[in-house]
Amino acid sequence: MDFNTIIDVIIRTISSLITLFMFTKLMGKKQISQLNIFDYVVGITIGSIAADISLDTNKNLVDGIVAMLIYALFNAMVSYLTLKSIKFRRIFTGTPTMIVENGKIIEKGLVKAKFDINDLLEEARNAGYFNLEEIEYAIMESNGRISFLPSDKDKPVTKKDMKLTIEKSVLVSNVIIDTKIMKHNLNVMNKDESWLLKELKVNGYVLDNILLATLDSNNKLVIYEKNVDSKYSTILE
Repeated sequence: MDFNTIIDVIIRTISSLITLFMFTKLMGKKQISQLNIFDYVVGITIGSIAADISLDTNKNLVDGIVAMLIYALFNAMVSYLTLKSIKFRRIFTGTPTMIVENGKIIEKGLVKAKFDINDLLEEARNAGYFNLEEIEYAIMESNGRISFLPSDKDKPVTKKDMKLTIEKSVLVSNVIIDTKIMKHNLNVMNKDESWLLKELKVNGYVLDNILLATLDSNNKLVIYEKNVDSKYSTILE
C-alpha cells in the first residue's frame, strides 16, 4: 500500500465516520437504544456501506455516501409513518409476543419468538426471577427484550401497601461534573455559582476535588469526591 492509498483510506474513513454521525443524528436516539428488526437491518446496512467505502479505494466515495443517505432518509420516513399509523407500526416494528400467561408457558409464543425454554429461563434469571412460579406474565417486546410481571404473591411491597407516607419525587440536577460547574443547571434550579461555592466551603469541600455534585428541588446538595478508594474491592477478585 503506497502513501497516496493510505491518505485516500484516511480521508474515506473520516468522511464515512462524519457521515455516519450525521445520519445517526438524523435517525434519532432510537438508533443507539434497543432496536426493532427494521432499525437493526438499517443500522448494520449503513455500517457495512461505511466500512466498504472506507477500505475499498476502487469504490466511489460519493456513491457510498448517497447510498447511506437513502437508507437514512428511508428510515426517517418509516419512523414518521410508524408514529402516525398503527398498521405501519405493526409491519415495520412488529408486535409483542405473549410467552407466559397466567403463570403458564405459551409454547406457541416461544416458537413465534424463536425462543427455547433455556432462553426463557436465562432471561428470567437476568430479571431476578429464579423460579418461574414467581412470574404471572412474560411478554417479548418488539425490540427483543422480555418484560416480566410478577405474580401477586411475589410483587415487592410498596409504601402504598404498607400505608406509609409517600414523599413526592423531586427533580435532581447535576451542578458539578468533573470539577466543572454547570452554570445552566444551577440557573434552572434558581441558584448561582456564588451560592454553590459558599455551600462547598461551609461543608469543607474543594471544587477541584469534586467528581459529581447534584442538587434537588428541595435544595439538598449531594457531593461525590474524586479519588475515593474502595474498602471491599478485593472481595470481588
